Amino acid sequence: MTVQTILILFSIGISAGILSGFVGVGGGIIIVPALVFAVGLSQHEAQGTSLFILSMPVVLLGVINYWKSGDVNWKYGLVVAFTFFVGAYFGSKLSLKLQPGLVKFIFGLLMAVVSIKLILSGYTSISSDGD
Repeated sequence: MTVQTILILFSIGISAGILSGFVGVGGGIIIVPALVFAVGLSQHEAQGTSLFILSMPVVLLGVINYWKSGDVNWKYGLVVAFTFFVGAYFGSKLSLKLQPGLVKFIFGLLMAVVSIKLILSGYTSISSDGD
């Protein structure tokens, strides 16, 4: 690995960590596209690497802060974590059967739909706060 690659990876990690702690995102929204576009990994490599990163307790300190403020619903979290665990197995099997370009397209489409929904719901919330 070159120094430039290490610096890019460091930037990806710190950005994902900050955004994960700030708004709860990181893996799919930050790490995967950054590994594809900034480092040149394939879509499948980026997804596998992102899952590897998330399999470690990388967000533990952020969770501790939210837990201390009473903002962690452990029951919901455990149910989603377990089903995420099972779903990740089947999702990865499906993804690896598809062409990387198709997976990238589906991923981008999903991010676009979610982005539009968040933007519109945020706009509605902002405009109704002033009334």
